[in-house]
Amino acid sequence: MGQRSRVTAIIPARYGSTRLPAKLLLNLAGKPIIQHVFEQTSQAKFVDEMLIATDDERIKTVANSFGATVIMTSVNHQTGTDRIAEVAEKLSSDIIVNVQGDEPLIDPNTIDQAINPLLDDPSLMMSTTCEKIENLADVFNPNIVKVVMNSQGNALYFSRAPIAFARFACLGEQSFEPAKMLEAMKNQPNELGEYFKHTGLYVYRRKFLLEFTTWPRSPLETQESLEQLRVLEKGYSIRVLKVTAKSIGIDTMADLLNAKKILEN
Repeated sequence: MGQRSRVTAIIPARYGSTRLPAKLLLNLAGKPIIQHVFEQTSQAKFVDEMLIATDDERIKTVANSFGATVIMTSVNHQTGTDRIAEVAEKLSSDIIVNVQGDEPLIDPNTIDQAINPLLDDPSLMMSTTCEKIENLADVFNPNIVKVVMNSQGNALYFSRAPIAFARFACLGEQSFEPAKMLEAMKNQPNELGEYFKHTGLYVYRRKFLLEFTTWPRSPLETQESLEQLRVLEKGYSIRVLKVTAKSIGIDTMADLLNAKKILEN
């Protein structure tokens, strides 16, 4: 049996945040948010190396204080993917994991689940994760990205719109009205398929990540503002793993209070 591919997890860390300034350094149960992410990721059994990628000295100082290795990057990156690609270019690891810096409750098993397909299948270039949507209102929330998969578990499409569309819920209607559809879906649960929320954990083959970040933005990516659509439009597969452990992205003060409550319990 050959040696397993080396895996590096990179946490892209930006100081600025429109809705919650300096959120990665905010205190959550006695530690900054980014420290929770780092410690959770370090428990994933397939991760061999962990790095934090940032362009901000304040994040570097805090990350160094809890023992993280920090790589300083350009201030000009538009996305976290571009930031981790700058770091990945100098690495020898075959597999790169992009762990969101604002998900302090990320489950180490979720990270391992996402890595595993790339360890098993050398032809697979990329994987990500999804969770079942429990709250129907989330189906209509454009901030919650939905994903549909084929029978092999590869993504067919990602969208901010409700996919797959519940046609039965608007029969006889001349227009798409979320409130009416939501009511119909609640009243006819047997007609309803499952809906899945895409979560922002990504695993890439290093060479593919470096290639992907050189491609120009694609039409659907621009329209939906979802960079993973660039991969599908190029004809590559993205394996989507259904995970059961819930993770919370910290975007607002309400999210922070919710995470605090979960940790206290």
